[in-house]
Amino acid sequence: MAEFRLPANSRITKGRHFAAPDGATDIRRFAVYRYDPDSGENPRMDTYDVDMASCGPMVLDVLIKIKNEIDPTLTFRRSCREGICGSCAMNIDGGNTLACTVTAEHGKGETKIYPLPHMPIVKDLVPDLTNFYAQYASIKPWLQTRTPPPPDQERLQSKEDQERIDDPAACILCACCSTSCPSYWWNSDRYLGPAALLAAYRWLVDSRDEAKGERLDDLEDPFRLYRCHTIMNCTQTCPKGLNPAQAIAETKKMLIERRH
Repeated sequence: MAEFRLPANSRITKGRHFAAPDGATDIRRFAVYRYDPDSGENPRMDTYDVDMASCGPMVLDVLIKIKNEIDPTLTFRRSCREGICGSCAMNIDGGNTLACTVTAEHGKGETKIYPLPHMPIVKDLVPDLTNFYAQYASIKPWLQTRTPPPPDQERLQSKEDQERIDDPAACILCACCSTSCPSYWWNSDRYLGPAALLAAYRWLVDSRDEAKGERLDDLEDPFRLYRCHTIMNCTQTCPKGLNPAQAIAETKKMLIERRH
């Protein structure tokens, strides 16, 4: 079960209950984390009985229905609804995932919905990802070259070289992996975390990039890279089926090979 960073001197209390309307035929209960830092109140769990007969099949559909028809004060992020943007990342029944790709019928009994764990909360299901994005920017996620580009064409690479970056380039920066990592929970000020390290690996194995040495220099640090203890939570929870743990291990291997 994921761990959550509660505001100082606070605890999660029982909140309001919203009953299903009369005539509902397919009722399912959802317990949703609510917290407004500006209110000065403790976080709470509000429960909503939703009639699934008039609701889409995904957890995100449920949240949209709650906000539109039951409780307009509920706050969450969402955008594409196709598992591409990563906006609706949250913790559903103990696992980090995307609300738009998880069916509302995936579990038994009451479905519990929390924000991504161990992050400061802006409001309700919205975590503050400022540090997360700053760490991503710190690995310089763009092509770095010294030689001039070929005349009248792009910098080309073989099909095999392109396939090496396919998976790491598919990361949508949803933060599910980093916020499932205990090492990141306790060292997020210095440990880059699985998402940023997966992005770093994507450029380390790009055959067109000419800054591999500098990139490895930036990562060779007791905290930035080596706080990974191969717990594998990141790989297990990735909603895109990627393997950040393997990317981190391959990066460590590159550093070892460089020393010899």
